[in-house]
Amino acid sequence: MSDISAIRPCFAGCVPYNSALSSTSIRDFSRMVNTKAPQVGIIMGSQSDWETMRHAAATLAELGIGFETRVVSAHRTPGRLYDYAGTAKARGLKVIIAGAGGAAHLPGMTAAMTPLPVFGVPVESKTLKGQDSLLSIVQMPGGIPVGTLAIGKAGAINAALLAGAVLALLDPAVDAALETWRARQTASVAEAPVDPDNPDLIRP
Repeated sequence: MSDISAIRPCFAGCVPYNSALSSTSIRDFSRMVNTKAPQVGIIMGSQSDWETMRHAAATLAELGIGFETRVVSAHRTPGRLYDYAGTAKARGLKVIIAGAGGAAHLPGMTAAMTPLPVFGVPVESKTLKGQDSLLSIVQMPGGIPVGTLAIGKAGAINAALLAGAVLALLDPAVDAALETWRARQTASVAEAPVDPDNPDLIRP
């Protein structure tokens, strides 16, 4: 078996999301957080995908959900993928979030090797802006489902929220955290637009 023991579980309920994480590596992010048994696995095809997948990690952290992060390439590290997906359930994971760009076979191959729910996040590519990734992930054959999210940051955030919704069915603490997250989101939306240059046009 490959280096499964090298997987670093992490939890960051006390570390709110901030833009400074944009330059933070997977390993550095893990060092910033407290350790807790992971329930969600976040995997990606390459280090460059972390720029997108960090948003899934940050959202899970806000919800107080334990998670782990791992680079697993369907094409360059097939043995690592086989070991990861094959042992995920036995190791206590409940959901896997897989992000990939280009051919983006990672989510589908992962789903083929584990009974756990898999959410696929298309990572935006330079050539086709993530359209190739989206179509690759969403067009799964009947019998091997992958819950496919939006391209990029929005998809990564929503994948984490969906993972939280799955866990919330049996975990009141996660359910409460989701309620709080949604309430904060609602409170952050102003009831009227702001236009400093034309304040007379605003009619709240």
